[in-house]
Amino acid sequence: MEKRLEGQKALVTGANSGIGAAIAERLAAEGADVVINYIANEDATNALVAKIKSKGGNAIGIKADVSNEDQVNAMFAQMFKSFGTIDILVNNAGIEIHNFLENMTKAEWDKVIGVNLTGNFLCSRAAVRQFLKNENRPKSRSRGKIVNISSVHQVIMWAGFSSYCATKAGINLFAQSVAQEYAEKKIRINSVAPGAIKTPINQNVWSDPKGMADLMTKMPYGRIGEVDDVAAAVAFLCSDEADYITGTTLYVDGGMCLYPEFRFGG
Repeated sequence: MEKRLEGQKALVTGANSGIGAAIAERLAAEGADVVINYIANEDATNALVAKIKSKGGNAIGIKADVSNEDQVNAMFAQMFKSFGTIDILVNNAGIEIHNFLENMTKAEWDKVIGVNLTGNFLCSRAAVRQFLKNENRPKSRSRGKIVNISSVHQVIMWAGFSSYCATKAGINLFAQSVAQEYAEKKIRINSVAPGAIKTPINQNVWSDPKGMADLMTKMPYGRIGEVDDVAAAVAFLCSDEADYITGTTLYVDGGMCLYPEFRFGG
């Protein structure tokens, strides 16, 4: 594999499983030193670090709650102590809580907002502060890159998950606004919006024939996405091949946003 990110330092939040783990592996395979942020399951983190190192990559794990300002600041300080700086931030950490509005508690709302949106803000702020100090980085045309893992639900409503949708829509305009603020500083901010991706968290859907058949009606491309589909998109946006791209969202959704029901007359 071409090492488009060789010598760069990357942080991926929520990265010890699923999409985050695939992103961490891909960035490491492309030459980046990677921080794997996690909040639980240290064993899984250690296993991922070992896997990356066994393939010639470099990674460390750092535990932190991205919704907690002190923990985020400590995480970045630990990263800078280990790697010296940051070139790439991937805001992947996210949660969802199913509940309809009349039953939703403020604690549920606050938790989703805290991880998905406030966490994005805290990590992005810490990264940008360091990006502005990055001068003459030898391996990148930009001073820093942020990729936010959003969702098709930044544009597709989802009954029972209004708090989740609110955060993803918020991430979209937050990212675009920050991209506008820092484009002249050669800092690029983009988002990747996955659709249905095969991960352990949704195994009950893709392992059930009926559930999978129902899902395929929403997937014009005819297959469920894989975590490597998302990781490839992130790696592209982090590379100099995407140097002229900022403030946009790359949908990795097999056409889910294309009003697929209209293939059958609406």
